[in-house]
Amino acid sequence: MDATTVAVDVAKNSFEVVIANRDWQIVDRHRFSRTRFLRFLETTPGTRVVMETCATAHYWGRLAQDHGHTVVLLPAAYVRPYVRRNKTDRTDAEALLEALRSGQLPTVPVKRVEQQAVVALHRVREQWKTTRIARINALRALLAEHGVVLPIKTAAALAAVPTVLTEAAVPMYLRYVLSLLHDEIRAIEAHLKAVEGQLRTLAARDPVIRRLRTIPGVGVLAPTALVGSVGHIHACRRGRQFASWLGLTPSEYSSGSRRHLGGISKRGDRYLRCLLTHGARAILATARRYHRDERPPTRLLQWAVAVQSRRGHNKATIAVANKLGRIIWAVWTRDTDFQSIPALTIAAA
Repeated sequence: MDATTVAVDVAKNSFEVVIANRDWQIVDRHRFSRTRFLRFLETTPGTRVVMETCATAHYWGRLAQDHGHTVVLLPAAYVRPYVRRNKTDRTDAEALLEALRSGQLPTVPVKRVEQQAVVALHRVREQWKTTRIARINALRALLAEHGVVLPIKTAAALAAVPTVLTEAAVPMYLRYVLSLLHDEIRAIEAHLKAVEGQLRTLAARDPVIRRLRTIPGVGVLAPTALVGSVGHIHACRRGRQFASWLGLTPSEYSSGSRRHLGGISKRGDRYLRCLLTHGARAILATARRYHRDERPPTRLLQWAVAVQSRRGHNKATIAVANKLGRIIWAVWTRDTDFQSIPALTIAAA
């Protein structure tokens, strides 16, 4: 059988496999269970295996590479237009062949186990953060119904809860439940500190993360999330392409000689974009402190303040986040630390 390409529609328990020859003609089809698909990878001679990026594609991609196959992962959003008529497992697998045959789609590198583990740490941390905020809001609301208003600051509010539950006129059975709620919040905070400790340990060991942390506004969360999410930084040929991948460049709607640029595209990973936006806010806050203390700013701070004075705080925040993305690409690809340059001084006339 002249098989050169194997397209796989990955699922939990069933795998639709379409095999094509060098002329892109389909020569065989299979529907495998997990066990039979693994046996298929073990017994098939090394060939090109193409899959969509999904929750388990990187796992199966690593297994296929271990058995001598060349793995190609295609973005699912780009493969979808190649699906003809109704969506089924068979048409999904055929769409993978058509998308690969076009030669126009970017590929996604297969992630290492360590990269997926780092991303998992960030996801669990975000879920715990969401749960903690929900529990705090519930605790505030339930106590407010009984005339107890907790302090605005979260730390002070949680510190006051044990005393409030002892002194306030709250029924005993409700007091017990609220104490359990308070204990749950404290336990979640301990979990968050444990995850952040693991991320700090990882940041201290990884040379790429250490270099990225030399950039202003980039702490521990952003570089660890980037290293876990970005499969291969050299896939982006320049900094603007990396910023576009993050969704921090303007969306475009143009036709003929008429060109329209709107707000940022917001494509890519929302979590990474959020981290860089927080870093941009930190840079703008630092620039304000420099101005208040009459300290000489760096060139980056000078540029950020100039953008803020022209375009306003919110647009300046996104502009600085875009700049951070480009700086991260430069530091990462060039294997060098970020060097802060003093601001340019304008000579008096």
